[in-house]
Amino acid sequence: MKLPVRVKTETTTTAGEGEGRNYVGIVEEREATAVSFTSMGVVRRMLVSEGQTVSRGQLLAELDPTSMDNSLEAARASTGQANDMVTQAENVYAQAKDAHDRMKLLYDNGSLPEIKWIEAETRLKQAETALSSAKQGVRSATAAEHIVRKNLADTRLYAPVSGVIGRKQVGAGETALPSQAVVTILDISSVKVKVSVPEQEMGRITPQTSSYIVVEAADRHVNGGRIEKWVQADAMTHTYDIRIHVPNPDRKLLPGMVANVTLGSGHGSQSAITLPVSSVQKRADGSLFVWTVAADSTAHRTPVTIGATVGNRLTIDSGLSYGQRVVVEGYQKLSESTKVIY
Repeated sequence: MKLPVRVKTETTTTAGEGEGRNYVGIVEEREATAVSFTSMGVVRRMLVSEGQTVSRGQLLAELDPTSMDNSLEAARASTGQANDMVTQAENVYAQAKDAHDRMKLLYDNGSLPEIKWIEAETRLKQAETALSSAKQGVRSATAAEHIVRKNLADTRLYAPVSGVIGRKQVGAGETALPSQAVVTILDISSVKVKVSVPEQEMGRITPQTSSYIVVEAADRHVNGGRIEKWVQADAMTHTYDIRIHVPNPDRKLLPGMVANVTLGSGHGSQSAITLPVSSVQKRADGSLFVWTVAADSTAHRTPVTIGATVGNRLTIDSGLSYGQRVVVEGYQKLSESTKVIY
């Protein structure tokens, strides 16, 4: 006769504690990125519109490049002139070096007056200085040309991230200023629901407090995830903002939509059961299950479907009812109908 397996269990309850409370919230983007040009210019083309989905690296807008094209031509001419000056300076230096080397032989043999030798050395040093200055001129001209090329490239504005165009603040024909937002790109792969909570109710809310969110405009009914708590109250209303993370894989939840939010366990028929992440097991075919304990203390595989993650716990969308006993530790030694003690 097999001995019972000792396990640790948990009785299913809702995710929150106490009576649930209802609030009205507003959907916000996960993150907003303001995109701007680095230089001033007249917008020649706007290639996106509000609400359009864009990918990272996609061309958004262009400035009129005429002045930059002219500057680039001037920079190229300046670089060419600097290179010509280097060529001339190299020729002068070569002549001065050749004359210096020939006069050195005469000077070493005592056949050249001292004044002539000093003149040869002076001309060589002057030629060296002129050559060095010419080379510095090439470096400066090349650096200036590089800056102009970069400025010309910067007349084309690309999306730094993927998302949705939230607001277009500059149109074709208008002047864009450096660092002035041209468009705002919203990341709505997940969203946050902002709720204002009275100060006397903030103490009962934790990052793991359960939430149930209904957004009628998008026909979405979802369990919320982690909660962010703001630390500064509104001086007029004495409320604090919290933000509830909500997955948005189909991108139907849009910034500005109104949400009805229930915090705590009072979700009615929509209350969420949560269990530790580790207690949910996966079969070879990918289906999920937990070990439940029957009235006769035997363990049984019970299929479940899961919802959102809340901290280190998973919400259970179906498969369990309230008051069931679920194995949360020691399940590794279980098989169907194993006797357990807890």
